[in-house]
Amino acid sequence: MRNEELTELARQLRVDSVRAADAAGSGHPTSSMSAADLAAVLLAHHLRYDFAAPENPANDRLVFSKGHASPLLYSLYKAAGAIDDEELLTFRKRGSRLEGHPTPRLPWVDVATGSLGQGLPVGVGMALGGKYLDRLPYRVWVLSGDSEMAEGSVWEAVEHAAFEKLANLKLIIDVNRLGQRGPTRHQHDLDAYARRLRAFGWHTVEVDGHDVAAVDKALTEAVEVDERPTAVIAATRKGRGVAAVEDREGKHGKPLPDAEAAIEELGGPRFVTVRVQPPPAAGARRDRDLGPLELPRFETGTEEATRTAYGRALAALGSARGDVVALDAEVGDSTRTEYFGKEHPDRYLEFYIAEQQLVAGAVGLQTCGWVPYASTFAAFLTRAHDFVRMAAVSRAGINLVGSHAGVSIGEDGPSQMGLEDLAMLRSVHGSTVLYPCDANQTARLVAAMADLDGVRYLRTSRGETPVIYGPDEEFPIGGSKVLRGGVGDKATIVAAGVTVHEALRAADALAADGIPVRVVDLYSVKPVDVDTLNDAAGATGCVLTVEDHRPEGGIGDAVAEAFSDGRPAPRLARLAVRDMPLSATPEEQLHAAGIDAESIAAAVKLLVERIVAH
Repeated sequence: MRNEELTELARQLRVDSVRAADAAGSGHPTSSMSAADLAAVLLAHHLRYDFAAPENPANDRLVFSKGHASPLLYSLYKAAGAIDDEELLTFRKRGSRLEGHPTPRLPWVDVATGSLGQGLPVGVGMALGGKYLDRLPYRVWVLSGDSEMAEGSVWEAVEHAAFEKLANLKLIIDVNRLGQRGPTRHQHDLDAYARRLRAFGWHTVEVDGHDVAAVDKALTEAVEVDERPTAVIAATRKGRGVAAVEDREGKHGKPLPDAEAAIEELGGPRFVTVRVQPPPAAGARRDRDLGPLELPRFETGTEEATRTAYGRALAALGSARGDVVALDAEVGDSTRTEYFGKEHPDRYLEFYIAEQQLVAGAVGLQTCGWVPYASTFAAFLTRAHDFVRMAAVSRAGINLVGSHAGVSIGEDGPSQMGLEDLAMLRSVHGSTVLYPCDANQTARLVAAMADLDGVRYLRTSRGETPVIYGPDEEFPIGGSKVLRGGVGDKATIVAAGVTVHEALRAADALAADGIPVRVVDLYSVKPVDVDTLNDAAGATGCVLTVEDHRPEGGIGDAVAEAFSDGRPAPRLARLAVRDMPLSATPEEQLHAAGIDAESIAAAVKLLVERIVAH
């Protein structure tokens, strides 16, 4: 397209953004209007994409990190012929694919955006997949707003992209000066952004974002830069083209007050279509089928840490499946992810201590067909909760593994103890939460996770625990195991992970005192085994949950929810970590928290006595 045609296309994008928001009665047209020239040049001259085949692995990736500018993205899709004008005007209406912020309900959207500061970190994951794993020539284009450049996650991504020399990553920053409530931190000081980016090792180009010829030249320069990522930093004006809103405060997130007059000022509706460049012929992704799965086998009666079983099982899974990749946050020697790295170094990605980038990298990689396992301490995953939440919005399939969970880690103290992780991951839409108690169970669950949908979480423990299951035992997702039980059981103890072994010791002690109890290993915390729990409750009349976790949101709540369907509920009591732990040995920690065998036995006796008394 000639420059005049690019300008016309940009005006069409502005008009369509105004029309879409006006039809919806809500939206962010002014944020869309500022970036229209940037988007027009990108679509017409630089994006390589087959809209008829969004699954083509050679397609460029386009991530609208400033997801509130969705009217602009949908206007781009209309200009590319992917949607029609009728669908454009369904923006934000119930049932429409054109949601307020983009989601993968649209086949051309790889990840959901709208929580600012996430597009670039996810783009890093995509770029890593293209450069180092699939070795495909696609480019990753990320459109960012200037406000979100204040997010720490952006700078985790900036540093990692430079370190990995991701020349296939192209960031376009729409510096429109105004945020939601007023001016941004640096307003139109483009060099403030450029200095910071260059300090991390990026190539930068500063440009007038409304000069289509200059934008075209800047994007061409970005494409030609090799060995490092590029940021095109564009000065724009919010609400560009309509005097009533251009560069004016207080116009964020609102339809234009007089859409008809604004459309007339912009020259009226247009119906320009763009023939988008096709992606290069790059062949298929590399073969990812390697061979049969041979999981490690652990002998019953021995002891092994579930984190070690995780590492060994993941390495075995990587030998069977070439689509599995492991992501570490500089704790691979502790999480045991390093076992995978030693056997499959070409599929082992180190993100250092940047947990937001770790999870975002996993989200980006899964859009390229990879099956990522991202591991760190359970406590540190909480730092990346928003990325986990948005992964669910993205319908992303990722595996998260949190080690060193609970007070049972011992002397390191509370800063290292994951005590909220089960609650955090259970609350994520569509998630699966698993908590194995022994090595063989861990290995089986690691393999099962690979074929699940959504966000999957596995909780592992630091210390060694007895191997109580044989290597051929099956552990279906949503199931549980009854480890003790029989006619005449007086109570049910529900445990998972390290507390399973404490529950078994308590059951043996109680049996010696003439109090038989049932012990349920609730290795699937979500989905929970409702049938087994209800059977146990019906048989025993009372249920005690015990967990190395805070009382809120963990195993106790999962079990309580199983009894919330209206049928008579059992007497329910909970043992959990209620106080702030101090440094102590693992055994002392469990006792101080009241979740060791002695405490469990005492709690059961109290429960049984109360039932008898009533």
